[in-house]
Amino acid sequence: MKRRVVLLGSTGSIGLSTLKVAVNLPDEIEIVGLAAGSSVAKLAEQAIATGVRHVAIYDETKAAELRSLLPSGVNIHIGAEGLNALSQLEEADIVLIAIVGTAGLQPALAAIEAGKDIAVASKEILVMAGEIITARAAEKGVRILPVDSEHNAIFQCLEGHRGSSTEISRLILTASGGPFRETPAADLWDVTPEMALRHPTWDMGPKISIDSATLFNKGLEMIEARWLFGIGMDRIEAVIHPQSIIHSMVEFTDGSVLAQLSRTDMGFPIQYALTYPARMKGALQPLDFATLSKLEFAPPRIDDFPAMNLAREAGKIGGTMPAVFNAANEVAVEHFRAGAIRFPEIWGCVAHCMEQHEAVLNPTLDQILAADRGIRETATAWCSEQR
Repeated sequence: MKRRVVLLGSTGSIGLSTLKVAVNLPDEIEIVGLAAGSSVAKLAEQAIATGVRHVAIYDETKAAELRSLLPSGVNIHIGAEGLNALSQLEEADIVLIAIVGTAGLQPALAAIEAGKDIAVASKEILVMAGEIITARAAEKGVRILPVDSEHNAIFQCLEGHRGSSTEISRLILTASGGPFRETPAADLWDVTPEMALRHPTWDMGPKISIDSATLFNKGLEMIEARWLFGIGMDRIEAVIHPQSIIHSMVEFTDGSVLAQLSRTDMGFPIQYALTYPARMKGALQPLDFATLSKLEFAPPRIDDFPAMNLAREAGKIGGTMPAVFNAANEVAVEHFRAGAIRFPEIWGCVAHCMEQHEAVLNPTLDQILAADRGIRETATAWCSEQR
């Protein structure tokens, strides 16, 4: 059956890749709703190309401009409520959430409440509220399908083993190591935003690229994996794999390891999430093993790049602490990009905020959002003091 998809974050890198996948699988995937933050012209172009009848723009000041660019008959939804409305479209089967930051949390819950499967590309959803999201999805009988390449790889490797955590020894996330995997620790203080944005393997947005450089992306993925797969933080690890051909691995208790391999193209995890459990032949190119020169692995430099240790601590404490970990990093990245703090101070900001926060265990959504708001003020103050 054709999967009818609402795409939140259609003008970002994941959104653009999703639209390419849909174009190449017209009999299997239909886009029925599109949402963007503020990129009005691009959103209008996408809406006309796909023929959707529903679009949402998060920036309320851009609504009139968007209306002027769209044909009559297209329904425009505005602001946070607009994202929620789009997530609950009656004609949708699945909502793919590719919004960077915390704005995707409420639409994810709205989609679940409406009985829609969700495909998650935004790490913050499960990092901030994994306990709430997974519990509510189980109650409503809907699926959470991972779009991140690492989690999608684990999802594939666990086929036939989901729900059997006693068979699993470790989940092993792979990481490219970012542009500074061989940079001496002392030289990290001289890293500029421009340098941090030069990811060696993937073409991603600025926030995710910097998170890759600091390894905060891997820390966020560790917490996300804990909720997606029901595995404790002590059994989630990472390994540096510069070629980014193996996207993650699962080690079982008998010592066997299953790995998922593909080219570095986000179309692979997106397509599998949207067509699951079927596999379809689209336009994605398979690996040519004859041309692969080598596959390298190395342990992460956790002393020089402490993001993963901070993530493990946040995940073990639980409650509101993962939301603090995430929010402090977002604020620190913004200040780094603005030249207000130096590269290693991103870790310093997050460590400071975690030390200052007393975690609320088994929090409500309101308590999570309150912790998020409060720690942003703490992080902003800390970053301002570093000038």
